[in-house]
Amino acid sequence: MSGFPRKDVGIVRGLARRAAEIASSEAYQVRRRRWRDVNERRRPDRAPVWCRPAGVWRELLPPESLECGDPFCRQVELELRKHLYKDSVGDDHIFPPWWEVGAVWRSETEHPWGLRTGRQVETTDRGGFRYEHLVKTLEDYQGVTVPAFHYHREKTEQALARAADLLGDAMPVRLVCQPPLGPHQGGYLESLRGMEPMLNDLAFHPEVVHRIMAKLTEGILAALRAAEETGLLTTNHHEPMFCSEPVNGPQGEGPVKLHHLWSAANSQEFQAVSPRMQEEFLLNYQIPVFQQFGAVQYGCCEDLSHKIEIVLKIPNLRIFVCSYWTDLDKVLAACGTDYTIMWRQHAASVVFAEETGPIRRHLEEGMRKLRGHYYQVVLRELETLAGHPDRLREWARTAIAVAEECA
Repeated sequence: MSGFPRKDVGIVRGLARRAAEIASSEAYQVRRRRWRDVNERRRPDRAPVWCRPAGVWRELLPPESLECGDPFCRQVELELRKHLYKDSVGDDHIFPPWWEVGAVWRSETEHPWGLRTGRQVETTDRGGFRYEHLVKTLEDYQGVTVPAFHYHREKTEQALARAADLLGDAMPVRLVCQPPLGPHQGGYLESLRGMEPMLNDLAFHPEVVHRIMAKLTEGILAALRAAEETGLLTTNHHEPMFCSEPVNGPQGEGPVKLHHLWSAANSQEFQAVSPRMQEEFLLNYQIPVFQQFGAVQYGCCEDLSHKIEIVLKIPNLRIFVCSYWTDLDKVLAACGTDYTIMWRQHAASVVFAEETGPIRRHLEEGMRKLRGHYYQVVLRELETLAGHPDRLREWARTAIAVAEECA
């Protein structure tokens, strides 16, 4: 008998049964096939279309809309309701018919890099924030240490048991094990130093930046090996954006290795620097990490128009992310059909438009150019719907209709 409130258990299991049924449906199999085709550079029936609400969840599923009282039950309820809401949007959302519990990692130091990061010192109602950065002088870099991670079996098993206790037979529970660090050296450095001081260091103290980037890379590679050596890694090719066939083929009877996994990273913190500096101070450190993986997705919201050539040096690049600010024509000319192009949309233009005419015209213009290429259409980083509660559904319908016309 579950130790959670009976009412909460009933709510969560009811949602879980609905979610598992949807995730196992033929419609979702069609969506998965569409994602797999485009990411394997096969011709799909049409380009996949997907949106990620991000901060918009505050508007779509506010805390007062949840029914569970127990904090853990509310957390599970929220995640299940997110999947059910996304199903109603009608885009190419997919999720597995099981509940995922992440492996718990323990760092030998209180803070992985030796210094505390991520402490917010100012926030806004809309989710804005300002961090405190503890590397205030060049000497403070000496406090950065290489982390050592260990799999915390006891806490992981407790988390698995807790989820299984709540969900019962409504949805199976599975362990998901991914490395505790990834090729995000730019983000790690910014979290320690801050943007303006980091850019000054790049210009005036390059030798210091090289030392810290080498140390960050050493820590990332150690974290990857620690995860792989547990024998517990799980594949990550069933989610939107990089849903694909098993990377490097099925792993057979042995454990999953890093080369069976996707990796994703970007260069947003290096937006303002030249291609030469980005390659020297970031990409040259990211590539040794990427080489451990089987497939790579690169880019996010940064403008890569003048950096396409260096990004294409990533040896196992599979998906090139073309943000709204990146010149699509240049991407098409450089990538051809050798890569899948993730064509990102401009969130503000979508949510603040008074009607969908301009949205459709933008989609038509872009997808006509993309015809004959392998591409996804992705809308992300939404923080508000700006008083248009049905805008995600409208956008999805419009984007799918244009994708079908341009297939």
